Amino acid sequence: MKRMNRGFLCAWSVACAALMASMGALAADAPAASAPGVQIAPAERLLFMQPHLNGVEPQTELDYAVDYSGPPSKVNDTVRVLVVSPGNSKNDARVTDRTGDVNVPGGLPCNPVIIYFLEHDIAEMEQLTGGQRRYFQQRVRMALAAGPAITPVSSESLGLSKHVKAQQIVIQPYLNDPNAERFTKYLGKRYTFVISDDVPGRLLMIRTEVPGDGNDFAHPLVKETLAYQGALRNMSTPGGAPVKPSNAPRASR
Repeated sequence: MKRMNRGFLCAWSVACAALMASMGALAADAPAASAPGVQIAPAERLLFMQPHLNGVEPQTELDYAVDYSGPPSKVNDTVRVLVVSPGNSKNDARVTDRTGDVNVPGGLPCNPVIIYFLEHDIAEMEQLTGGQRRYFQQRVRMALAAGPAITPVSSESLGLSKHVKAQQIVIQPYLNDPNAERFTKYLGKRYTFVISDDVPGRLLMIRTEVPGDGNDFAHPLVKETLAYQGALRNMSTPGGAPVKPSNAPRASR
């Protein structure tokens, strides 16, 4: 994954802030719930509006393995989310990858690694296609707002070794895209989000896949996966040995 660009992050943060505004309107004025423009789809609520880090102790590091397979090469990385305040109550979790600290703007109660992944994806789509980042951002948001199904899934079916119950959301933002002729290679691109109450931070996996010829997802042209790897506790204890669960699900390769 490429280094985060502040412009990409701010753009996504501003777009998602509309969800926060809608939530505030609903809470302040119950009759407004029936008004157009204030409805929030269940998929959006699950991914962006839930306090995913609630219950995670301060100075706990959540590790996520990143695997990218596709041209020009295969890339592996580890993205780390350090929870500073209890349950991220102060919205001060820190995100780092192989490039160092990454500035992920706050404003949403979700696990910041979700925003991290989506912003990298948007940046890559812009670079690969020459399109505008806001356009790709809007296509993803529209696909989530359209009410995709939230289905139960197990970690084994996703290629993760540990048995974990989870919920899955799958979208294909570029199907029926009026501008598809500009990036036909990515027309069938699929996004899979997996949320589980059984892992700290609740995010089990995000995966994107660009299918091969004939819409072949068994042999994708490009696949990128960010998967929960484990938790390290007491990261700030001088001389203390961080504890990592031995039964944590591992990222698929």
